[in-house]
Amino acid sequence: MTDGNLRIVELNRYPVKGLSAETMDRMILSAGEGIPGDRLFGFARYNSGFDPQDPQPLPKDRFVVLLKEAGLAGLKTRFDAATHAFEIASGGTVRQFDTNDPEARLEAAQFLHETLQLSDPEPPAFVSSAPHRFTDVSVVSPQMMSAISVLNLASVRDMESRIGARIHPARFRANIVIDGLPPFAELDAIGSVLSFGDVSLRILSRTKRCAATEVNPETAERDLKIPYLLRKHLGHMDMGVYVEVAHAGKLRLGLKGKLSV
Repeated sequence: MTDGNLRIVELNRYPVKGLSAETMDRMILSAGEGIPGDRLFGFARYNSGFDPQDPQPLPKDRFVVLLKEAGLAGLKTRFDAATHAFEIASGGTVRQFDTNDPEARLEAAQFLHETLQLSDPEPPAFVSSAPHRFTDVSVVSPQMMSAISVLNLASVRDMESRIGARIHPARFRANIVIDGLPPFAELDAIGSVLSFGDVSLRILSRTKRCAATEVNPETAERDLKIPYLLRKHLGHMDMGVYVEVAHAGKLRLGLKGKLSV
């Protein structure tokens, strides 16, 4: 058991894969399900192979994501889950699209294609097929498609001290950010349970990091080789964990919890 210092400091969902986070002050979780509204939409690249009528998990590089497109971090986007209104702000330009309209979806994809100067011969496609989720680990198993990512701030601070540079937590695009655990305690707690109020989150696996984390979310530039630095200092490329909802309930900012090993 941990002491009473463990708490939730940030809650996020990512309505459109690869694009801006929607910060939340509370969320209701259901057993076996992911964050409501998280990664239900995405921009599938030209010839991605995604079929909305028969959705199958695909590698993340089949979508427009930070792994390949650092410029995504320079865009500010908003997606209204109720109306499906989608806004993209780039520099001084702000465009709005009603993604209920097939023509508007094409226009949004074209805008993204031009703004990011994608190398693909044709624009991506704005796709969805709920309840299918475009999580990075959806290719592992149906269970992992609904996995929720958790980041321990103490682990980020530990890495900062090791490399002598600031690491913005947003590089890791976590759904739930916690504080109060020892650095990297979460990595050795696979199978254990994080409890916050009524909610129980079973830790499923470590999160292996890719080149997407090299991108500074404030400058949209690749300035830290995070996977290389993790391997150099820790002998692995893991930061954070994936969890599943074992017991439903409500999470809120500041809620205290415990880790049961």
